[in-house]
Amino acid sequence: MFAEERREQILAQLEQEKRVLAKDLAEKFQISIDSIRRDLSIMEKQGLLKKTHGGAISSRKVRQVPRPPEMRYGEGSPQGNAIAKLAVSYLRANDTVFIGSGAISYVLLKYLPEGMPLTIVTNSIRVADTLREREAIETYLIGGRVKPSGNITDVIANEFIRQFKFDISFMTGGGVSEQGIFASTPEVAAFLRAVASASRRRIGITTHRSLGNDGFARAGQIGDLDMLITDWDADPEAIERIQTLGVKVIVAQKDEEDHEHV
Repeated sequence: MFAEERREQILAQLEQEKRVLAKDLAEKFQISIDSIRRDLSIMEKQGLLKKTHGGAISSRKVRQVPRPPEMRYGEGSPQGNAIAKLAVSYLRANDTVFIGSGAISYVLLKYLPEGMPLTIVTNSIRVADTLREREAIETYLIGGRVKPSGNITDVIANEFIRQFKFDISFMTGGGVSEQGIFASTPEVAAFLRAVASASRRRIGITTHRSLGNDGFARAGQIGDLDMLITDWDADPEAIERIQTLGVKVIVAQKDEEDHEHV
């Protein structure tokens, strides 16, 4: 097999799985890991992927188009579920909590403890609708212009959010790295900054797919977070870069009852 053919197959696998490991590719193509690393370096220079510790992830454009709601909201990946379950363990009875409109934020809802009294504020019609029949939870929906996604992030929402104070806000974005937390538009970034300023404790939640990636509009500095929860597939180098800035990073493990503090 010619090198170009091999790289085309690597790219096809990456587009399907979003992440590849050098050792797995070396076994698949029966060549040395050094040869695979050279392939990945060449492909990175071509803008086809981004090298990580032990492999590569898909190359992402700075500005990402949000997925449609029918794809964004669902059961979530195993990694997203492990993060969500760990994140809600930090809630206490009678907390006032902000939960946003991200896909992983929606996964949080099924792990909210039954019977625990909470006040939840959200800018997502879908989140509010899911919570409205939970007897122990008081749900507040932020006002403003409703986007086709069912989310509300305009200047009215920005002013609305300033009327609240939160014990905990769960923060996420299209990209989370040592450079900051990123959103798809300046409007959303401004809204998330307002949420952060109204929060006593800010817990970042992001899967390995977004960790280490930058984005178009910076919603805040990574140091604004009190802690960041990610998953076992996260790039160790990306975690280390964030930790050097003094942010506590917690890795949710495959066994949801077990987690590792790093």
